[in-house]
Amino acid sequence: MIILQILLLIAGFAALVKGADWFVSGSSDIARRFQVPTLMIGLTIVALGTSAPELAVSVSAALQGANEIALSNIVGSNIFNLLGVLGICAIIHPLPVDKAVLKRDFPFTILATVLTLAFTWGAAILKGQAIVPMEQPVGTISRWQAAILLVLFAGYMGFLIHSARKNPDMNAEKPQKTVPQAVGLIVLGLALVIGGGQAVVYSAREIALAAGMTETLIGLTVVAVGTSLPELVTSSVAAKKGDTDMAIGNAVGSNTFNILLILGLSALIHPITVNMASVLDLVLLLVINAVAFAFSFTSRRVGRMEGIAMVLIYIGDMIFAILR
Repeated sequence: MIILQILLLIAGFAALVKGADWFVSGSSDIARRFQVPTLMIGLTIVALGTSAPELAVSVSAALQGANEIALSNIVGSNIFNLLGVLGICAIIHPLPVDKAVLKRDFPFTILATVLTLAFTWGAAILKGQAIVPMEQPVGTISRWQAAILLVLFAGYMGFLIHSARKNPDMNAEKPQKTVPQAVGLIVLGLALVIGGGQAVVYSAREIALAAGMTETLIGLTVVAVGTSLPELVTSSVAAKKGDTDMAIGNAVGSNTFNILLILGLSALIHPITVNMASVLDLVLLLVINAVAFAFSFTSRRVGRMEGIAMVLIYIGDMIFAILR
């Protein structure tokens, strides 16, 4: 039985990665027709495509009432994007950071994380229960809080689209596919992502129960890394080609999508009860955001040494999560 669940988990991850690849390919091709700048493609189209696995997994988890996987998948994916994806990309090719990312996108992602932490931990602090056992609930992300996250996401996307229309990329590459071909890839990609997401949630929960692991741990580690594989593959390929704007835009944009859109939709479907372990992970995510921002801000680039440091920090974080 457990072997079948492991095979289902692997098949689900494979569907997620291939589906996201097709979705990104089709979406990027259409975006080029409208001369959208590379950074904007990374922040929007590619970020949406590579965040589709997190969307499928977290929404599927919310529909099944597996709230711990819904939240820990998002937090774990964001940690992996900042440390694993950016770190590995910087090792492959040092990443110069666009001023717009430092002034607009990074601070906005940090703000979204702070807001989520306030939603989940704020009530416990006011009640004088800031520190409790790891598995004890400390707060809930309600539907009205989810609505705030979604409104912020809509406003952010509107601003990015407005900026893209004001500053078109006149040197954009020519599209490689016809419109029907691109649309076909988008539809097939989304279908694989949705099916793969449901397979991952179901099999991950069964494996967690069989191994005596908590849903928080399985979501933070196995599911989070698996659903972040599209970000890693896409950004690594972009870094290899020297297309560093797309690599950074994909990682930072995906984190914004995860916190505002995916967490917002998941909590809107089913309010998410948050335990102390998830709060601690959110605090850690906030610290990691600050570290990644500091690396980027001090020299306007993420070099190979910073990349190595980020990967080592991620390994240490995973060891801590497993031991905890």
